[in-house]
Amino acid sequence: MIPWLSLDTAKAPGGGELRLMRRGAEFSIRLGANELMNSRLSGSEEALATIPCLRIRDRPAPRILIGGLGMGFTLRAALAALGDDASIAVAELVPAVVKWAQGPMAEVFGNSLSDRRVSLSEGDVGRVIKSARSAYDAILLDVDNGPEGLTRQANDALYDTQGLSAARTALRPGGILAVWSSGPNRNFTLRLRHVGFGVEEIKVRANGARGGARHVIWVATSGARPSS
Repeated sequence: MIPWLSLDTAKAPGGGELRLMRRGAEFSIRLGANELMNSRLSGSEEALATIPCLRIRDRPAPRILIGGLGMGFTLRAALAALGDDASIAVAELVPAVVKWAQGPMAEVFGNSLSDRRVSLSEGDVGRVIKSARSAYDAILLDVDNGPEGLTRQANDALYDTQGLSAARTALRPGGILAVWSSGPNRNFTLRLRHVGFGVEEIKVRANGARGGARHVIWVATSGARPSS
């Protein structure tokens, strides 16, 4: 078996060390003993983009915000689902992840980062959301292992009531907040409903039709009245 090679390391925002590993044509990003993403397992990250983007693709000049660049699966799926008039902003907190995308993993990303519809920034997607008002047709979040932060405790602020209210404010009427998670979280579903989202909890497989672990995507549509 081909051994794993360590290509680079970076400090994780919440502490610990991120490692970029390669085995043949396969890449892995890890935090300690946890594998955060693998280039062979893209199905659920692609679904994070495909499900909401197909719902808003007929809007004029749709605007999308993606939180978390990762290995670019969500970005490439959004580009494939949307037309030429779309614009996609990507916010990535860890500079090393951007460096890896433009360097060792350039073959994985292809020409997605140079697509004229894409703008990439290094920074906290939470700040982008809080500064926006009716700016986006969809916000896609894959910045952690789900609503309970693994890589960075501060990510919890994206998923609490205040953070979800900010996301709803940042969306245009009928806009969609889509959130990736490694597993279900009933309390998160309740919080989404509490702030006024209509919620679907969709189960997907890590490798799409080829199976793999079961993940969850929340598709939350703005427009409902917040509960009292």
